[in-house]
Amino acid sequence: MEHIRVITISRQLGSLGWEIASATASNLGFQFYWREVLNKAAQRSSSPEAALAAIDELGLLGICPSPKICLAYRQAIEQVMFELANIGNVVILGRAGQAVLRNRRDALHIRLVSSIQTRAERISCRHNISLESALAQIEASDRYRRNYLKRHYQVCWDDPTLYDLTISTERLSIESAVAIISQAAGNTQELPETTHQAPQE
Repeated sequence: MEHIRVITISRQLGSLGWEIASATASNLGFQFYWREVLNKAAQRSSSPEAALAAIDELGLLGICPSPKICLAYRQAIEQVMFELANIGNVVILGRAGQAVLRNRRDALHIRLVSSIQTRAERISCRHNISLESALAQIEASDRYRRNYLKRHYQVCWDDPTLYDLTISTERLSIESAVAIISQAAGNTQELPETTHQAPQE
C-alpha cells in the first residue's frame, strides 16, 4: 500500500464520527472535510448548497428526487471527492467515501460503530430528545445510508471488505480511536510475499 494521503470515515449515527474524524485530521495535520464537500459540490454544479443539503434531508425521509437530480448530486459530490483525494492529506467524513475512493491505494477506509442503545443515548443527550425519538433518527439514518450505497454503488454498507479498519466506540474514548487510526495511517506498507502456506482452519 502506498503512503496514506486520504482517510475516509464512515460512521453510524451516534458513533462519534464527527468528533473522531475532526480530531484525527488535527492529529495528522490533515484537512478535514464534511459539510465542506457539499459547499464545493454546490460551487462546481452551480447549485445552491442548500439545495444539495436538501437532497440529503429528503433521503433521510425516504423521498428520492428525480433520477436526473440524484445523478447530478452524486456526480458533483464524486468530482469534489476525487479532487480532494488528488490534493491529498485529507480526512473525508461520510459521502460514501469508502465506495467512491475504494480503488485508491493511498486511501485508508475506516468505519465507526456502536450499539444501538449507546447511539440512542448519545443522540438523546446531544439533542435533548427522548430515546424513542433518537431511535427513530438512527433507524432513518441507517436506512438512508444503506440504501444510498446499494442504489448508487451496488455495495452493502455493512460489508466489512469495504473497510480497512472497523472501530467500536462503545467503550473506546475519542482519543483512543484517533490514536488507532493515526497509527494505521502511519504504518501501512506492502508485506513481502511468502511461500508459507497457512494451516487449514
